[in-house]
Order: sequence, then C-alpha cells, then structure tokens
Amino acid sequence: QVMLVESGGGQVQPGGSLRVSCAASGRTFNRDTMAWFRQASGKERELVAAITWSGSRTYYADSVKGRFTISRDNAKNTVYLQMNSLKPEDTAVYYCAADPRSSITIMTSEYNYWGQGTQVTVSS
Repeated sequence: QVMLVESGGGQVQPGGSLRVSCAASGRTFNRDTMAWFRQASGKERELVAAITWSGSRTYYADSVKGRFTISRDNAKNTVYLQMNSLKPEDTAVYYCAADPRSSITIMTSEYNYWGQGTQVTVSS
C-alpha cells in the first residue's frame, strides 16, 4: 500500500519555526516530484513548494519565498519543509504530494499520491 505520512505540525508563535516531514512508503519515490500544499479554512488548496527528484529544481509560492525551504532525502524516501519566520496567514493543513513526472506543476490533479495532512497553527 502506497502511503505518504506527514508529521511535525503543531502550534507556534508568529516569527517561530517548524519543520514538517513526509515519509513515503509502499514504493520508491526517488524519481517523483514531491510537493507541499496547504489548505486554510475556507480556501482552496494551494501549492507551497515543490522539488524535483534530483533536487535540482524547486518551486516556491511567492508568499513563502525566503522563509520556507523544501528538501528531500531519497535514501530515506522523505521530503521536508522547513518553515521559518512563520506568520498567522501560514496557518493551514499542510499536505505532502507526489507526482511521478519530472516537471513541477501547481495543478493538484496532477499529483497521484497524497498524505492525510498535518495542522500548522501560527498564533500568539
């Protein structure tokens, strides 16, 4: 069974940091583009960051550029999202996703596998 399992979410004060992780199992994701999406209450799911299989290309939403960093460890079948200088507007459920193609797309429909999500709350 193919699974993506997120961890590391929680509550943090504005300006704080969190690192969320996504562990993949069931097959090797070494050739997949991996991504982090988020969905705030009442809003559509949006792409936050993505990384190609080699790590040579990354994508960041304008709202998180300079604050978030996506990385991956193919040996561990794991992708990470380091989030710094967090703002209340970063509050959302964060989802990990995998796309077997080598390109990066913002379209949620192109991602074949999804995790269950982890809540990130930025509040004082």
